[in-house]
Amino acid sequence: MSKRQAEDGESRNAKSAMLEHGPAVGKENSEEEDGMGEFEDAWEDDIEDDEEEEVIEHGEDDMEIDGEDENDEDEGETKDDKLKVYLPGQALEQDEVLEADQSAYEMLHSMDVQWPCLSFDVLWDRLGEERKSYPATAYIVAGTSADKPLNCEVMVMKMSQLHKTQHDDGADSDSDDDNDNGLDEDPILEHRSLLHNGGVNRVRVMPQQEERQIAATWAETGKVYMWDLGPLITSLDTPGASAPKKNGRPLYKVESHGRNEGFAMDWSLVDVGRLLTGDIASNIYLTTLTPSGATPDLASFRGHTSSVEDIQWSPAERNVFASCSADKTVRIWDTRNKKKEALAIRAADTDVNVITWNRKVGYLMASGGDDGVFNIWDMRTFK
Repeated sequence: MSKRQAEDGESRNAKSAMLEHGPAVGKENSEEEDGMGEFEDAWEDDIEDDEEEEVIEHGEDDMEIDGEDENDEDEGETKDDKLKVYLPGQALEQDEVLEADQSAYEMLHSMDVQWPCLSFDVLWDRLGEERKSYPATAYIVAGTSADKPLNCEVMVMKMSQLHKTQHDDGADSDSDDDNDNGLDEDPILEHRSLLHNGGVNRVRVMPQQEERQIAATWAETGKVYMWDLGPLITSLDTPGASAPKKNGRPLYKVESHGRNEGFAMDWSLVDVGRLLTGDIASNIYLTTLTPSGATPDLASFRGHTSSVEDIQWSPAERNVFASCSADKTVRIWDTRNKKKEALAIRAADTDVNVITWNRKVGYLMASGGDDGVFNIWDMRTFK
């Protein structure tokens, strides 16, 4: 992103007003009271702005003087109004605004939701792998944190007609992308939702989605819920279909953590239905979902001395997973031994908030801490 000085003048303010407060580019779901579905398009008013530019004619006597003034102004703008790179956490002056560098994004759309969402995940679809053509379509699931626990929801959103927004006239532009001439067409946002008891700390989709589209949610109440999102997705893909009832029941409720809420959660890539959850009281539990029900393990994995912040299954080994904690460590576990971790690494001098396991190189892992530092670990070097 770049940072620039906001210019004075009525014409400049008018343009800003059109971009920031102009008509919403999007299509709302039929449930308008939910406040969903507003897309904004930064390119919407470019043509109109160009047509409204004022043409000023000067006489011969004025040309030389005006030219000198313009050169002086250009030099001043070069020095004073040069774009700067914005650093996260940097304070903005009263007359400064952030602008996205559109050349950095092949596609950039934004939308508004009624309540804050602390977590979302991408849903698997049947539209093909590694799609690169436009317009694009995507499905996501998100969990809200509303003003009251009874107003919280699990939302499934379908975003379609997402056109390329990058304006690049360079020779390196992809000729296939040039066929996307629908920039002025409105992107479409549709959604379905289910009521959720309490705010959603985290939502994760089970990676094996061919037969059932399952998602798990970590609630601020200390409960973990498993949901079948298939009916919601089917209604989004079926023209004229009515929305399923919002008060649908979850497939299963995990109560292993008592009243301790948490944020750490991960589904196994190797074994279908195996879900790990970690709470703020340092406990980690394993629950196994099968077609006939769910079976939670009675005993927890014990080793951390503070809140469990993140969990990651090994991408290749069915009994191995990693966890990180506010106790400054990353630990490697074998599910067959709950009493002690197989390996403990002091990963930072502060809380370790996030880990990710390399899915292509199984012995590499990255971790990130409260101090803003991330580390890459080669587990072959540990003993």
